[in-house]
Amino acid sequence: MSALAEGLVEGPDGKVRCAWHGNLPDYLAYHDAEWGWPVADDVRLFEKICLEGFQSGLSWLTILRKRENFRAGFAGFDPELVARFGEDDMERLLADTGIVRHRGKIASTINNAARALELKREAGSLAAFFWSFEPEPDQRPEIVDWAHIRANPTTAVSIRISKELKKRGWTFVGPTTVYAFMQAMGLVNDHIEGCVCRAEVEKARDGFRRP
Repeated sequence: MSALAEGLVEGPDGKVRCAWHGNLPDYLAYHDAEWGWPVADDVRLFEKICLEGFQSGLSWLTILRKRENFRAGFAGFDPELVARFGEDDMERLLADTGIVRHRGKIASTINNAARALELKREAGSLAAFFWSFEPEPDQRPEIVDWAHIRANPTTAVSIRISKELKKRGWTFVGPTTVYAFMQAMGLVNDHIEGCVCRAEVEKARDGFRRP
């Protein structure tokens, strides 16, 4: 079986990584420096769950390449600022060709900013809320391989988080979206066995101070 068939690929530097970035320079940099590394910053967590919502029906690469435009349009994804957006902001964003101009997803981000402020008052921080759902070791596979990743776009934990968020009025936070968020923000380490980043990310998670 080839490395690529197992979900691994050799990069231009000779290192073996998860194959999903396709060795595209910007996507590879995201894989190495961001995906799976644990995050406790509320603004980054809010940004990511909103951008995962925008990704729905699209590729993450599309969103990644527009991320700076999204940040500019949504006030750096500061929930305090986004929650105050009004109809003028909605029209401004719908006219912004640098982002995904989807009225429902834009409205969702504004709505979710207000819900994020409520959640911060309830839990102390978004980080405290999300990290309280971190799966226990016995909820994780012994070996994370491509077959596992391909077969598990959702988990029991992502379903539970999705339900909790929806109960609090969040939108565009289905279980698949939430699991992609968990993977990216380091609540799980889904770099597959053989990827050069897997051990590095696991070491970072071991040393990470949970909120």
